[in-house]
Amino acid sequence: MNPHRLWLAATSFVGAALLSTLAGAAPRLALATQPAGLHDVSPDVHGRVSNDRYQWPGLYFETKFSGRSVYFKTGAGDVILNALVDGHLVGTLTKPASGTYLIDDLKTGSHTVRIEVRTESQAGPNEFHGFALGKSGKARPSPPRDRQIEFIGDSHTVGYGNTSKTRDCTNDEVWATTDNTQSFGAKVASHYGADYQINAISGRGIVRNYNGSPGDPLPVAYPFALLDHSALYEAATWHPQIIVIALGTNDFSTPLNAGENWATRDELHADYEATYLKFLEVLRARNPRAFIIVWATDMAEHEIQQEASKVVAKLQANGEGRIAFIPVDSLEMTGCNWHPSLADHDAIAGKLIHFIDDRNITWN
Repeated sequence: MNPHRLWLAATSFVGAALLSTLAGAAPRLALATQPAGLHDVSPDVHGRVSNDRYQWPGLYFETKFSGRSVYFKTGAGDVILNALVDGHLVGTLTKPASGTYLIDDLKTGSHTVRIEVRTESQAGPNEFHGFALGKSGKARPSPPRDRQIEFIGDSHTVGYGNTSKTRDCTNDEVWATTDNTQSFGAKVASHYGADYQINAISGRGIVRNYNGSPGDPLPVAYPFALLDHSALYEAATWHPQIIVIALGTNDFSTPLNAGENWATRDELHADYEATYLKFLEVLRARNPRAFIIVWATDMAEHEIQQEASKVVAKLQANGEGRIAFIPVDSLEMTGCNWHPSLADHDAIAGKLIHFIDDRNITWN
């Protein structure tokens, strides 16, 4: 074994047949002792990051290069990372140690490396410190994709427990079976070859979190790069042509508890409608040309759909023409704790794609 590598038992590898287009043998992923002469390469960051720290789900980091190997640097954290080269999975790191990782044994030529974040990180931020190349490696231009789409929501958008084979899950099982890269948002973006952001937090609503639990509702957390409000999110290059938003499951899926801010369901409805309306107006001000799609499931005896559709109708009555509401019915909800399964995420993605194509929404 090469002494500068510590091969990881926790890293899963795919077979050589899948990666035969990259090299005669499968590329390898390892924790490496950083050799002399590395030169850093700034990553293309897709998602919300502040000083190399990230907390929202759905991030991915990319760069293009020429050579047979590439390094990336990550901090320790409760995170699952996919490492891909030219669209093929090289390995998966679960709760990786802090350090420099090497992907090598690539075919000579140009490649794109991508590190995807699969998990949600409400408890605290994780860190990614970019890519690096050896002496023979060369960074290549990485033009941005023309299409951008943003997904805003709660656990349904996160992909909470979507790979689980059972509805009964412990907290550890929820974490391990949440795969944001297989959520409907990632699927829709892949269909259109678009860059994407998934700005969602499990358990959060428009004005009320699940069962009245504490924490910022989504519109309060949304302006920030990290959930502790330490840094506002600013990105001059982020101008999504489509925004997909679904919020209300946590506002309405449980009865009101004593001591909450709303004495009646009617008061909750009024607060939800007014706050959602303001939030959509904020999104419109930030993204004047985007088409906004609001969707909701038929959970809570259609209460979520009824309330969300009222908000969209009010905006349409006020002259907003680039917004629409989509009801999504009859999901299986066989993921963890009655959340959308992989099949449900396929169904949601299919419905969104059909709507986008049918409405001929432009990406200009």
